[in-house]
Amino acid sequence: MTTFTRIKKLCNERKISINELENALGYSKNTLYRLKTQTPGADKLQKIADYFNTSTDYLLGRTNNPHLDNDDEITDDDFRKIERFARNLTPNNRKKALRILEATFDDAFSKDEDDDDDDL
Repeated sequence: MTTFTRIKKLCNERKISINELENALGYSKNTLYRLKTQTPGADKLQKIADYFNTSTDYLLGRTNNPHLDNDDEITDDDFRKIERFARNLTPNNRKKALRILEATFDDAFSKDEDDDDDDL
């Protein structure tokens, strides 16, 4: 898989076009399409990798794992998974899950006691 193909795949997963990515990164039109025949510079490659929270090794085809091994960082995908999970719970199970979270992470919840947002 080429660098361009990997970037296109990441764009598709995020539901954005190559042109939207170019705009987000401040690149001129067709900059990324040139990657079909050219090797990107390190600075451009790093900017793309940072945008997708992936490694330059993945973009270059040195690994097939698009995920960075950063256990400390919670990604947008992690939050989307939690949200999908919560949406599928019954109201009773949502309350149970919230109680479990509050008991497990009491230090985090004690900081937000004024926030009675039951969106879970």
